[in-house]
Amino acid sequence: MPPTFILGIDIAKDTFQVTLLKAGRTSAAAFANDSAGFQQLTTWLKRRKARTVWACLEATGRYGDDLAEYLYDQGHTVSVVNPLAIKRYAESQLTRNKTDAVDARLIADYCATHQPAAWSPPAPEIRELRELARQYESLQTSRQQAHNRLTSGFQSAMVLAQLQAQVDLLDQQLTEVQEQMRQHIDRHPDLKRQRELLDSIPGIAELTATKLVAEDLGRFDSARSLAAYAGLTPHNQTSGSSVRRRPKLSKIGKISLRRALYFPAIAAKRKSVFQALYQRLLAQGKCKMAALGAVMHKLLRVAYGVLKSGRPFDPNHAAQFHFAS
Repeated sequence: MPPTFILGIDIAKDTFQVTLLKAGRTSAAAFANDSAGFQQLTTWLKRRKARTVWACLEATGRYGDDLAEYLYDQGHTVSVVNPLAIKRYAESQLTRNKTDAVDARLIADYCATHQPAAWSPPAPEIRELRELARQYESLQTSRQQAHNRLTSGFQSAMVLAQLQAQVDLLDQQLTEVQEQMRQHIDRHPDLKRQRELLDSIPGIAELTATKLVAEDLGRFDSARSLAAYAGLTPHNQTSGSSVRRRPKLSKIGKISLRRALYFPAIAAKRKSVFQALYQRLLAQGKCKMAALGAVMHKLLRVAYGVLKSGRPFDPNHAAQFHFAS
């Protein structure tokens, strides 16, 4: 049975706000987002006889990782939910005020009513790889920004030289991080095998395979739940007889996964079963971006399939992946 206490947590960089629910009664507090604050939270919970709680917080990257792992190690049930799910829930409740205390209560209510899936921390080797992948993505963003400024028409020789130096430095750092990811995976046979399986899929090369390994795709119980996590499931918009809008990607999900699959999908749509799907959707009148989104969806399902089966991609046995267009 789930714990009778629900703990909603609103995470920020330096602090976190909590709301504790039991039988309609609430308690609230705020703590520093560090090890001392975690210990204070434990003391606060014990004073309220909440020795086991169901804690729920938004997936906000590194800010909440340490607290989620701490609570998990303390024996609590932990759920880490998509921030957009909380936002949609707030809209459904007509919540107009937005403060840390209000958000913590809202998250607690969401946990109590929706009972999101329990979370468990990734293995240490996955966490290390994930941090490297996040750093790579951050460097890519910075590099693109510096390149955009470099090509935006500056005339000053000094400004151009400094921007070029920034681009060169970021290129060097990207190369270093990519090599570190390669070496890290090579040191772990299971991760290396996953990368090799993913690399067998048309359109997916080593870098994308590495990013997908970092996402630990095998933790999902189905390809459907993985696609929903990535925000690659169709979002239908129909109501009565008058509203018949074209389905579009929900985009309520992991944006880094969608980014990782975008360029591979462009390559994959010219190959194998992916080309057949892309051309069929275009023939049905779908726009190019919708058809490309379907290829991204299929790529992700194939990635899940090869990892679960332990067999490289084989276009002659595509049905084994239970594709959905």
